[in-house]
Amino acid sequence: MSSCAPPWDATKWWDSPYQNVLRGIFNGRAEGLGAPGALRAKALGGSASLCRARAGRAYHRPMHTATFPPAFFATGLGSMHVTDSLSAMRLLPAGSVHLVCTSPPFALGCPKPYGNPEESRYVEWFRPFAAEIARLLAPTGSFVLDVGAGWQKGRPCRSLYPYEVLLMCCRELGLHLAQELTWWNPATIASGYWTNHTKERLKDAAHHVWWLARSERPKADVARVRWPYRRHMRGLLRSGRQGRKSPSGHDNRFFRKDNGGAIPHNLIALAHEGGSSAYLRACREAGIAPHPARFPEALPRFFIRMLTDPGDLVLDPFAGSCTTGRAAERLDRRWLCLDREEDYLRGGVLRFQTQERTQPRRTRYEIFHPEAGIIHEKE
Repeated sequence: MSSCAPPWDATKWWDSPYQNVLRGIFNGRAEGLGAPGALRAKALGGSASLCRARAGRAYHRPMHTATFPPAFFATGLGSMHVTDSLSAMRLLPAGSVHLVCTSPPFALGCPKPYGNPEESRYVEWFRPFAAEIARLLAPTGSFVLDVGAGWQKGRPCRSLYPYEVLLMCCRELGLHLAQELTWWNPATIASGYWTNHTKERLKDAAHHVWWLARSERPKADVARVRWPYRRHMRGLLRSGRQGRKSPSGHDNRFFRKDNGGAIPHNLIALAHEGGSSAYLRACREAGIAPHPARFPEALPRFFIRMLTDPGDLVLDPFAGSCTTGRAAERLDRRWLCLDREEDYLRGGVLRFQTQERTQPRRTRYEIFHPEAGIIHEKE
C-alpha cells in the first residue's frame, strides 16, 4: 500500500463505497460489479482498468483508502488485497470464514525473498495470525495449514516448530486437530548440507498439513474426493463374494459395497508446478518474478471440495500468487486473498487470465519399497 495512506477506521470500513466488492463477497453476492465503468470508477474515487478473467469481468482497484484496503483485483466471487494480512483480518467479521487454507513462510535456514521468521521466534510470530484465524472461523469451519520443517541451525536435527505451532493452536486457541496429513512431493530434489554433502540424512520430500477446526465435527464430506477403485477391488465388487473378518479383526464385509470410489488416505502425493505451467509462462511473458514457493492448485482444491459447499467463503492470509483463490473460483466458492507483496499478487492476476489445465498429467506416482536398492543389488 501507499505509505501516505491514512489509518484504517474499523468502525466505518464496512459502509465505505470501497467495500462494495468485499461486502458482496461476505453477503454471498457480487454487489457493485455490474455497475457501468464510469459509475464504478467514481464510486471508487479513481479510475479502474478492466481486465478479462475466466469467470467474467474483473477489475483492478486503486490502492489508496482510509478503511479496509480496496481490492487489487476482483471477480464475481472474490478479491485480492495488497495489505498486512494481520491488520486486515482484524477488520473482518467473526465467524464469517468457512475455510482458511494457507501456507505461511517457513522457518528455513536459507533466506527467501518474502522473508523467513527465525525458528526460535516462529511460534511467537505466528500466534497473532492463528488467533485471528480462530476468531474468523465459522462454528463448523476448518483451518488447513501447510507447514514444512527444516533443520536446526548448524545441526543435523529437525526443527520442532511445526509441532509447536500445532500445540499452540490446540492448547492455547482451543482449535481441534481433525487430522494430520502429509503432502509428499515426488518432484522434490535432494538439497541441503546434511543430505547432499555429508549424506547423513534422507531427502526431505514431505510437508506437514495440519487440518484444524473450531469444533470436533467440522463440515466435511470425503465422498467428494473419492479415488477410483483399484483393479483388485473392482474385481471383488464384480464377483459378489462376501468378505470375512481379517486376522486384524476388521469386518471386510463392509468393504464389498460399491460406494463409487475409495476413501483417500492422509498421504497426498502431488508434484509441484513444473516450469512449463501456464502461470510461469505468463509471468515470463509479462516480466513478473514468480512466487518462489507455490503449492500446486490441486492441494487447496482437494480441501475446498471436501470441507466447503458452493458459496462458502475461503480465506488465504498468505496468498502469494493466489493459488487458493484460483482454486476456490473454479469450484464456485467465495474467496479472499491477502498478501503484502504487490508483485506476487500481480502474478496471481495472471492465474485468472490464463487457461491452466485442471486435469493432472498423471494420477499415479511411483514409490519404492524401503529395501528396493538392496533387492536390486541382489538381483
